[in-house]
Amino acid sequence: MSEVTPPWAYETPDIRPHDPRLLLAAGTECGRLAELLAPWLADGVEHVGSTAVPGLAAKPVIDLMASVRDLSAVVAQAGDGLAADGWCYVPPELDQRPWRRFFVKPDESGQHRVAHLHLIQAGHPRWAEQLAFRDALRRDGQLAREYADLKRLLAARHAGDREAYSAAKAAFVANALAGHAG
Repeated sequence: MSEVTPPWAYETPDIRPHDPRLLLAAGTECGRLAELLAPWLADGVEHVGSTAVPGLAAKPVIDLMASVRDLSAVVAQAGDGLAADGWCYVPPELDQRPWRRFFVKPDESGQHRVAHLHLIQAGHPRWAEQLAFRDALRRDGQLAREYADLKRLLAARHAGDREAYSAAKAAFVANALAGHAG
């Protein structure tokens, strides 16, 4: 990432009705990432987040997660390939989530995010939690509606603070995982 902060870094959360085209775009991205990251993959590439749940309102940003054997090796050895594919690396000191390495894919204008890539160390609990939450939302329409309502409320409340928006969802996610375990 350059020293100039990109416009997408402070983009306001914008919750929109479900867009089924994002499911197709995510499938394409997963395929490309699976090829690009093949030497480092442990458990594959998954489409997670709200765009992975049919019918769920979401930010128009695809969240992808890849389980890898060595976070540092992927950044060092696949970083150029990811950059060539449009991915911008967010260093851990900016991301402030030491358990992952994070990339953002902006649109052609460079103004808006179109996708996130969360590289997760193989075996880290976050991998299973992300999949469990996605699957709970897919199975339970009421849970998905409650989550959509919460996201709209939080997007309005934290319009200028994407990190606060994300953090404010944590209790809901934890409760959903506790109620849908197994």
